[in-house]
Amino acid sequence: MMRVSANAEKKFLQQVFKKNGFTEENGALLADTLVDADLRGISSHGIQRLAWYERMIADGTIKPTNQVKVLKESLTSLLIDANGNMGQLASAFAMKNLIKKAKANQVAMAVIRNSNHFGTAGYYSRLAAKAGLIGISTTNTRPLVVPTNAIEAFLGSNAFAFTFPAEPHPFVFDGATSSVSSGKIAVLAKNQRPIPGEWAVDRNRQVIHDSAQAFKILSEAAFTEHQSGGGVLTLGGNQETNSNYKGFGNSLVIELLTGILAQGSISADTSKGKHDFSQFFMVIDPAFFGDVEVLKAKATRMFNRIRKLAHLPGTKIMIPGDREYRNYDQNLKQGVVIDPRTQEEMAEIAKKFQLELPEVL
Repeated sequence: MMRVSANAEKKFLQQVFKKNGFTEENGALLADTLVDADLRGISSHGIQRLAWYERMIADGTIKPTNQVKVLKESLTSLLIDANGNMGQLASAFAMKNLIKKAKANQVAMAVIRNSNHFGTAGYYSRLAAKAGLIGISTTNTRPLVVPTNAIEAFLGSNAFAFTFPAEPHPFVFDGATSSVSSGKIAVLAKNQRPIPGEWAVDRNRQVIHDSAQAFKILSEAAFTEHQSGGGVLTLGGNQETNSNYKGFGNSLVIELLTGILAQGSISADTSKGKHDFSQFFMVIDPAFFGDVEVLKAKATRMFNRIRKLAHLPGTKIMIPGDREYRNYDQNLKQGVVIDPRTQEEMAEIAKKFQLELPEVL
């Protein structure tokens, strides 16, 4: 593993995105979303995604020069066409507009169609939190997840993020509605490390810990029209007796809010013909319900009570967001961690565009 400064990583990413035809403004936003993920310790959605983005730009899945289009708008709603460009661009545009709408009208929501991968869902919800608002962000993905009792992938990992104002930082829940995102398995496979938990199954719905085998299964499900079976498990794991149908239900809710509401592809069909992801965002102004500082204080007291509950020796109770904000502060000082395989991919990209690699700390 090596560490580089966040600024050096961001500069390198901006240069790569510029070489790929993105405007300086768009390249800066894209770089910020990846660096932000790495700073928070969410390496599955950081710079390790760059080589994947490069391949999608090369095959025309991502169209760097296309502009975001507003198809329909009201005082509280937006329907947006990402126009085949990166999901981060349309998503940031949507959230910034929803923040303005929610401040004026208490609540606002947006649906994005014809989009691509948008990074971490929490990035956009945190924009709302910074404005003192409640933020909700969701997306569908390529087919990766096997529904309850199924043996083939159909659902996306379908991320969901929710933020609420609090101290010393906002409450931030940001996670897949499946056991894990495919990016976590990709990082393990890149570096020849086993899967530590019951995350994925083969075509016989047997749990597998070989990350290379799991990544092969996920790649087949996500990028080909035919699959031999297997995929990521829903929340609740492999057995229906552990209530995995609840995770299945959560994933379906996201499919309905994204692919169905956007009239785009559901996750299962994004590997067949037209590739398009969809996103859903919602912003709520808590000031409608009471004094924001009072609400924030009540939320903070609840979280602090939970943190102080009796707990197992050697463990610590953490509220969603605690770990990521701690990682952010540490990595801002120490530099972000980049795994060996991603280092090799960065070197290949640097050579392609005749760029200098970030200096190792």
